[in-house]
Amino acid sequence: MSSQTITAPIPKTPLQEFWHYFRTNKGAVAGLSFIVLICFMAIFADFVAPHSPSQQYRDALLLPPAWLQGGNWSFILGTDDVGRDILSRLIHGSRLSISVGIVAVTASLIMGILLGLIAGYFKGMIDTMIMRIVDIMLAMPSLLLAIAIVAILGPSIVNAALAISIVSLPHYVRLTRAATMAEMSKDYVTSSRVIGAGPLRLMFVCILPNCLAPLIVQATLGFSTAILDMAALGFLGLGAQPPTPEWGSMLSDALQFVQRAWWVVTFPGLMILITVLAFNLMGDGLRDALDPKLKQ
Repeated sequence: MSSQTITAPIPKTPLQEFWHYFRTNKGAVAGLSFIVLICFMAIFADFVAPHSPSQQYRDALLLPPAWLQGGNWSFILGTDDVGRDILSRLIHGSRLSISVGIVAVTASLIMGILLGLIAGYFKGMIDTMIMRIVDIMLAMPSLLLAIAIVAILGPSIVNAALAISIVSLPHYVRLTRAATMAEMSKDYVTSSRVIGAGPLRLMFVCILPNCLAPLIVQATLGFSTAILDMAALGFLGLGAQPPTPEWGSMLSDALQFVQRAWWVVTFPGLMILITVLAFNLMGDGLRDALDPKLKQ
């Protein structure tokens, strides 16, 4: 009789396990694919865009998309009211939207983690002071608060990014505080405290790594919020200033032509819609892949 050896399956690495659960969500994979495409366009916008975003072609004002009557394949998505190529402005606008999203989310995430860890670890009066400020910020509509901040500081892309990071801050503070308080009662934190670990080591080495999963998901969803807020501020004239290509300001400039040149409004609106949807889909996939309770 021949002896048969049974080999145990090779355990998956954390990255392999994450990708296994993430790729089962087709919407999340589609969202990730579109985000990769947008990031590629943002990085290589100078080479991908067929024209300069600020170059005006006076003989091609409000030219329709190439597949419509009167269109020109040199301007695939048409031109705006001063003859600028819409496709080139959308591609360069993706660079601005992604950059603002990265800056706003990173700044609010870092400050939110610091304040949330301090509030959840020390509790008492410090916790009360931080959370009351957060509650006051949450009581105000985020867009209205961002408009007020930009109105005080002055309209510019930097001030708009700062305002977006401030209005996004309360969500990260509350999430980090809740996760910290949940981890504080666990045995590994108690053991670390018994062997002499200080507050900084407990907060940043022991507790923080176990709170990252929900923060990563929230940061991903925060990108979509930042893009929406940036577009709203640009639409109101408080974000990027002309002639800088930005999706919200493109919508604002094209409002008066919406009835006779639908493409100048439709394509920037679609870019905002699809990009926000892609980040939301990817955030849902990250939540399913990182949360053990949701793994099937």
